This record gives sequence, structure tokens and C-alpha cells, in this order.
Amino acid sequence: MFRNAPRPALTLTLATAAIAASVAAEEGVPLFVDRGAELGVDFVHDNGMTGELYFAENMGGGAALFDADGDGDLDLYLGQGHRLAPAGDSAAAGGAADAPSDRLYRNDLDTGELRFTDITEESGLDARGYGMGVTVGDIDNDGDPDLYVLNLGPNELWRNDSEPGSIRFTNITAGSNTADPRWSAAASFFDLDADGLLDLFVGNYVEFRVAIHKTCSSPQGLRDYCGPKAYRDEANRVLRNRGGGIFEDWTFRLGIGDLKRPTLGTVATDLDGDGTTDIYVANDQSRNALLLNEGGASLLDDAVLAGAAVDAEGQPEASMGVLAEDFNGDGLVDLFMTHLQHQTNTLYLNEGDGLWDDRTRRSGLGQPSFVYTGFGAAALDYDLDGELDIYVANGAVKRIEEQLRAGDPHPLKQPNQLFRGLGNGRFEEVPGFERPAVSEVGRGVARGDLDNDGDPDLVVVNNGGPVRLLINEGEPDARAWVGVELRLPPAGEAALGRRALGAWLGVLDAGAARTWRRFHTDGSYASANDPRVIVAAPTGTPPTLIARWPDGATEIFQIASTGSYVTLVRGEGSPATADATP
Repeated sequence: MFRNAPRPALTLTLATAAIAASVAAEEGVPLFVDRGAELGVDFVHDNGMTGELYFAENMGGGAALFDADGDGDLDLYLGQGHRLAPAGDSAAAGGAADAPSDRLYRNDLDTGELRFTDITEESGLDARGYGMGVTVGDIDNDGDPDLYVLNLGPNELWRNDSEPGSIRFTNITAGSNTADPRWSAAASFFDLDADGLLDLFVGNYVEFRVAIHKTCSSPQGLRDYCGPKAYRDEANRVLRNRGGGIFEDWTFRLGIGDLKRPTLGTVATDLDGDGTTDIYVANDQSRNALLLNEGGASLLDDAVLAGAAVDAEGQPEASMGVLAEDFNGDGLVDLFMTHLQHQTNTLYLNEGDGLWDDRTRRSGLGQPSFVYTGFGAAALDYDLDGELDIYVANGAVKRIEEQLRAGDPHPLKQPNQLFRGLGNGRFEEVPGFERPAVSEVGRGVARGDLDNDGDPDLVVVNNGGPVRLLINEGEPDARAWVGVELRLPPAGEAALGRRALGAWLGVLDAGAARTWRRFHTDGSYASANDPRVIVAAPTGTPPTLIARWPDGATEIFQIASTGSYVTLVRGEGSPATADATP
């Protein structure tokens, strides 16, 4: 397990919500500016609303930030919906050739200016299912990221066949055993059995189809969207990678064949410090699951005994987005989840010895989130002060009466929130952080450095609305930084090894490892993140870094300079000393 002495919290004077954005920026409040339209991303999510209030309409969609062509900048994948209608309705898109497709935007930052170009058609990515989410991982160890697209209906596996100067994807779903026909909402790539191939955990939601649509009502007796309890839960799946683009279903073999809960979020990381990758599963209005990896032979749900299944009052919550990071600086992985209005979001701090404690009330995250429904979330150090912050995209799932009376056709809109980390698991809400300030139906959130300037940006997907590219234009407390990519050695004839998903990166300070960050693409809601880790260097001196690889082995790397991205490859560092080893 990681061990990390707590550091003193940094303080920042915040402007009040009434102060204009320009004044707020002068006071040190971050400024995220939506530049999506001007940067060429004109995507608008289509949930296919017909007035029938189908349950699935208000749940999508997701986004992925990933370097598709290996040119060092982040490309953008966005999942799309379409009209839902009963079978036999000729007017229904329903996945037909004329349905709107998911979109792929190439980042043209290498030309000298941040700009995105829609290359969906030329890339071969013709995904026309009812998109719910996406996850990213290198399934064939050739060094480039592949896509697993989650749908209401059969999922799709797209292999990355890009070459320098050309982004190409091939649909290899047929024959791969990955086309789960159910409503899939979350997934994580992870190496279950440490054989060097990425396996796949697929989180399925509920058994909804248009043919079994139910009519539900609000407490006031008005027609409204149903909740998950109106439908039967679906089972999750674990797909083991056999190589060659083929997966096999190991769900029952691993002992979780009866794990049927409405899953909306997953994260894969070593939760108990034994050198194997575990899975945390966030479920909607059902207890969450903490699946401990027993050497690749089984998965054991330890959430109830560990204190991570329900809230402090013993109640299951409507978990949507989920994050796994070290939020209090003690070197242990903690868990954060977004929830339904009037439940508050939840922070579980890892107590060590396999136990978690609900610290929501003391964290400062509870009360501000009480009136909102949170979906996507991102852990990011937006101001480079060394503390993790949390961004949450909000959007209701039950129609808001005031908006409904005003004639809003999609009355689920709520403002998003940003919480600044103060250290030791404490946070404060940041007012005036976004321009323009909007209330929309927030769903997926993907975090990544779109312009490679060393501070994290955000992509926010709005259900039935435009995507937002929130560029970080605030003034960080410390400008010196290092961006880090972690890779395993190349396999076979590949020029690059695959990204070391599940690894951790820390800063070595006075012989001790501090400021641990998880290297991952999963988490949030229905979305995939830039795995790269940004490390602040407050003194301007290049830091000494320690990598903890997925199997628990550690290495030390001395960074030569700041202000750029570097790639650290397993086996090229120095062995960690006993004092530095977490």
C-alpha cells in the first residue's frame, strides 16, 4: 500500500459568486472557458426524444480523450443517440444506416494551433448504435489505443489501425465475443490474470427495451421518466482477452455470475495493495461492489465488509460517476461517487487494512451537492497546487417542475460544480469557475490536456445538447510542471509498449514518495480520460518520480526538465530503495 505523509493545505481566497468572471480570475479563481464551437467541435447530442419519456433517453452520452494517431495530442470521440421507437416503426432510426453516428475529431495541435477536425468518415468509424459510453485500451499490445463502444443494444469493438498521418479504425466486433446485447453503461480495461493482455469488465444497467417501456409518474402525479427500480437488473460480464482480437466470457468462472445490479460506473485499480488489479462497481440505487482479484482465479465482492457498499447511514445510493484517487494525501486509494439529488455525492477514504470510511460530511463535498444529481466526474489539479480537485457534471433524471411549467422541452437542467482540494480530504466549492455559466443536462465528463500546456482541460457531454470543451485558462499557483506517460516494454514487433493502465505515479521528496496519482483511462461516467499524469513542480526543479507498476514493482526516474511531456518505460528506471518503496 502507498504511504504518504500529509502535507500542509494551501489556501486560496475565493471570489464570491456575484463577482464577474474577469474579477474572479484576478482573485485566483480558475476560469474554464467553453471553446468547443470555435475549435471546430460542433457536436450536439441527440437523445431521440419523442415525448414517450423512454427511460434510456435521459441517460447518455459519453466521450473519450485519447491519442488515436500517436502524434502527442488528444483526439476526441463522442457517442451519439438517435430516435427510439417500437420494432416495425419505419420512421425509427434504430441503428439503421441513416441514423446519426458517433463522431471522431482529430486534434490538429501539431500544426501549431489548437483545432479539431471531424474525420469520422475517413477514419472508418461508422458506429450507429444508441451510444451510451466508451472506454479505451490497447487490446493487441501494438502501442495504440483501441475503442470499446457501449450501447443500448450490442456493443462494438473498434481496433485502431492508424498509421502516421492517417487515423483508421476497423470494426472487429464480429467473432470477438464482445457484442453484449444488453444496456451497457460502463466498462474498464484491466489485466485480470497478469498475462500481459488487457481484459474487459463490462457494467450493464437494466433490462430496458422500447417494447417493455413502462409509464411512470412523479410524486405530484405527472408523467415522468422511470427509475432503475421499474426494470430488472442486468448482469455484469468479465471478458478475458485470449489474443488475436478474441475474448471469452469468464464471468461465471470468476464467481460473479449472479452479480446483477444496475451498474453505471466502474474503476479498475489495486484496491487492497496485493499487486493485482481489482474492480469497484458503482450501482444505481443498489449496493456497490468491491471485487477483489484473487490471483486472476476469482473475484470476491468485499464491499459490505470493507464499508464501501452503502453510505454512512447504511443506505444504497444512486451511484453514477466514480473516481479512484488518493484524495487525502496518505498514499492510499480513495473512492468518490456522484449521486442522485437529495443524497449528496460520497467520499470514501481508505483507512488501510481493507476498510473504507464515509467522510462525506467532513469533506465539504456533501452539502453543496445535495440539491443536484451528479453524473460525470473528474479528478484534476486545475491550479497545479499539488492537491486534487473534483469537477462534477450535474443534470436531473426527473423533470424539474419549474422548467416544465416554463415550457422547456428537456426540463432536467442543472449547473455543474467544481470543488477545490484543500488537503487532507477537504474541499470547498468554487464559484464563478466557468464561462459562460450554463445549466444543462450534464452527463459524461472526460479530463485531459487538450492544448498540452500543462494544465487539465475538460470535455462535458450534455444529454440532448451541445458538447462543451472547457479550456483551462486560469492562472495556476505553480507554473512548473511535468506531464508523464507510463508504458510497458514493447511486445513482439510493436514499436511502443501499451500504456501501463493501473499504474501509479508519485513524487519522491526527501526520500519519501508523495503526491500519488493513478494512471488510467476509466472512471467518471460513460467516458474515458487522458491517462497522462501532470505533476506540479512548485520550486521549478525537475522532480524525481517513482512509478508503481500494476504488479506492485517500483522504479525511480529522474526528470531532466519541466514544461513538457515525457514517457517513462518500465525497466528503464532505477530500483527503488527500501525507504522510497511504497
